Amino acid sequence: MKHVPLSILDLAPVSSKGDTTEALHSTTELARRAEAWGYQRFWVAEHHNMPAIASSSPAVLLAHLAAVTSTIRVGSGGVMLPNHAPLVVAEQFGTLESLHPGRIDLGIGRAPGTDQRTALALRRTIQGLSAEDFPAELAELIAMLAGDPARVQAVPTAAALPQVWLLGSSDYSARLAGLLGLPFSFAHHFSAANTEPALAIYRASFRPSQWLDQPYAMVAVSATCADTDERAEYLAKPGWLSFLRLRAGLPIRLPSPAEAAAYEFSPAERAFVEQRRVGQALGSPSTVAAQLAELLGRTGADELMLTNQIYDLDDRLRSYQLIAELGERPASGQTGTLCLSSATAR
Repeated sequence: MKHVPLSILDLAPVSSKGDTTEALHSTTELARRAEAWGYQRFWVAEHHNMPAIASSSPAVLLAHLAAVTSTIRVGSGGVMLPNHAPLVVAEQFGTLESLHPGRIDLGIGRAPGTDQRTALALRRTIQGLSAEDFPAELAELIAMLAGDPARVQAVPTAAALPQVWLLGSSDYSARLAGLLGLPFSFAHHFSAANTEPALAIYRASFRPSQWLDQPYAMVAVSATCADTDERAEYLAKPGWLSFLRLRAGLPIRLPSPAEAAAYEFSPAERAFVEQRRVGQALGSPSTVAAQLAELLGRTGADELMLTNQIYDLDDRLRSYQLIAELGERPASGQTGTLCLSSATAR
C-alpha cells in the first residue's frame, strides 16, 4: 500500500461578480485552511493577460502566503522561465528562501504560457526558449541560486536552496527532469493522455543528483468534491466554460454555476469537456476517493497536487476539506503530511 502526500495548486480565480482583491483574499484563506488540514504544499501558477486568474506574479503572492502561514511549503507551479531573466528569478526566490527557510519551492516551466503580444510585453521579445536554450537558462538559474562565484551574484543568496522542481506536460520536460535528477510535476489536469508515458520517460532517464537519489513524481489533477456527485458536477461547470472561452481566444472571468448551467454547450463543446474529464476527480467523497486511488495506482505518483476552478470560496474550501478528510496523518499529528493511499477507496 503506497501513501502519498496531498498538495494544492491554486490559480486565484477571479469570479464574474468579484474582483482581483477578492480573489487574492480567497487564495490567502485557502492557504491558511490548507495548512490547518495538513496539505503538504500550496503552489500558485503564473498566467498573464487572463481575466479569470489573479496569480500573475507568483513571487509576490508567495511572499504574502508564506507570511500568513508557518509550516506548509509554498511555491510556484510554476514560474515560466521564458518570461524572465534567470537573475530576476534567482533574486526573487533567494529572497523568499532567506525569509522563510525550508519552506519555498521553485517550480519552473518551459512554455511561456501566453500569447505572443503578452510575451513581448513580459520579456521584450516573442522569441521563446528553444530546446537548446531552456536547459542552459535553467542551469544558469540554479547556479545563481547556489551562489556560483563564476556567475553574476544573485543577492540575497539563501543559506540553502529553495526546492527546485521541473514542471511539464510533455516528454521533453520529463526527460530533462530525469537527466538533471530533479523532482518532476506533471500537468495531468490538462494533458491526461500524456501522463503515464511522460512519467515512464522521467523514471527511465533519471540520474541521481544533489537533489534526489531516486525519482520523485508529482501528478497535478483536477479535483472537485461536494456532498453529492450531482453537486460536484454543478460546481465544476464554470471551470469548463471558462476554459472553452479561453481556448476560443475570448477569455472571461469565472462564471457562476448558475451562469454555466444556463449555457448551451454545442455538441463539439460537450465532446471536448468529456475528453477533459477523463482521469480527473469529480464527485462525492466516495467517488473522488475511488478516482484518486485509481490514478495513484495507475501512475505510481509520489505525490498528488489537487486543483480546481470553483466559483464560490465556501464551496472551494468545502471541496478541499472533504478530500482532506479522506486522507491520513501520522500518529504524531504534525501538519504538512496529509496522505492518501491506494486503499482509500475501500
